[in-house]
Amino acid sequence: MNMPVQTAKADPILEFAGISKRFGGLQALGDISLRVMPGEICSVIGPNGAGKTTLFNLASCLLKPTTGKVTFDGEDITHLAAHNLAKRGLARTFQNLAVFKHETVIDNILTGMHSRLGTGIFGAALFWGATRNAEIRARETAEEIVEFLEIESIRDLPVGTLSYGLQKRVELGRALAMKPKLLLLDEMVSGMNQEETEDIARFILDIREERNVTVMMIEHEMGIVMDISDHVCVLNFGRKIADGTPATVSKDPAVIAAYLGQDMEAAA
Repeated sequence: MNMPVQTAKADPILEFAGISKRFGGLQALGDISLRVMPGEICSVIGPNGAGKTTLFNLASCLLKPTTGKVTFDGEDITHLAAHNLAKRGLARTFQNLAVFKHETVIDNILTGMHSRLGTGIFGAALFWGATRNAEIRARETAEEIVEFLEIESIRDLPVGTLSYGLQKRVELGRALAMKPKLLLLDEMVSGMNQEETEDIARFILDIREERNVTVMMIEHEMGIVMDISDHVCVLNFGRKIADGTPATVSKDPAVIAAYLGQDMEAAA
């Protein structure tokens, strides 16, 4: 098991406290409590419809809980507007691609820095002083991300012309451009081949170790979950049925019965 980056900060970077979410008569999540510690890779797994994406939507303030509280980096964000999270250091990718397909790779990554620029309307119109310096720094950061993700050869290509795996890598780069403290990855390797999956696993480890970013991911690919996670939370029918290390969770009878059967033990 990979050990999380050591940090002096003892409090969780993300905490769900007694979270429930109802959609009319449907109980999507019920009484979920979960702590994600700084520097770890935390995976949320479970069958389709278990409530994983609903949990992510609560973390990213796209939904509000029916009951309970969500805390990010010591701040109660339960009722915060979603657009206020970027400056606080929370970034996310989505299960379905959300890239600008007619724009280039580098321009897609640059859009991730919008919340960090903070220049005024007059400076932007005249492109001088702080605005010009901010633009230069943004492009330097974007180029560094391009190099980090090993996509230099496609930096000027329209994203829509790329393979699915490379488009997902661009989406990851755009999230990194937000300079997050916490990165939420929603089924990052879904639809990828083995080589692409291994590349993403390597990038996730590097993001944690080299960029000091905590990672929380929803994932169905048990190979990557067991290989790189420090912490695994298992949901089933909107309830948490297990929470611990990959080795512990993979041997939990409730998890084996509810989710992956013997395949989970084989992946552990």
